Amino acid sequence: MTTPFSMTRDINGYNGFGLAFTDTSYSVTLAASTATPLTIPGDTSLGRMGSTTKNRFLAVFSYTPGAEVWVSNNSTAAVPAGASFSASTSELNPGAKVVFAKDILSFITSEINISVSVALYSLS
Repeated sequence: MTTPFSMTRDINGYNGFGLAFTDTSYSVTLAASTATPLTIPGDTSLGRMGSTTKNRFLAVFSYTPGAEVWVSNNSTAAVPAGASFSASTSELNPGAKVVFAKDILSFITSEINISVSVALYSLS
């Protein structure tokens, strides 16, 4: 069971810092220029039979310091090419994203020996 995401109340409201260690975490050392997938685990629905509500998770990413890692959800990540802007489904070093059960995250880097960690926290 994935550790629930819990926000802490303080005098100024709520914050998500100081997370507990999760029981659902993944890590990889990426090969240069090779997209590497991670399928988010979990049932595809919650609640009653026929429910279309998907399990949601907060995916918290960590990278080798100074690394450039491109991440995409439900598409293959790609390193940008060229010196002009173009549309992309990949984001550079995201800190955290909401994902759903069975989503497929894709990671790519042009560097060697880059490590990535993904910690999942369940969202109700």
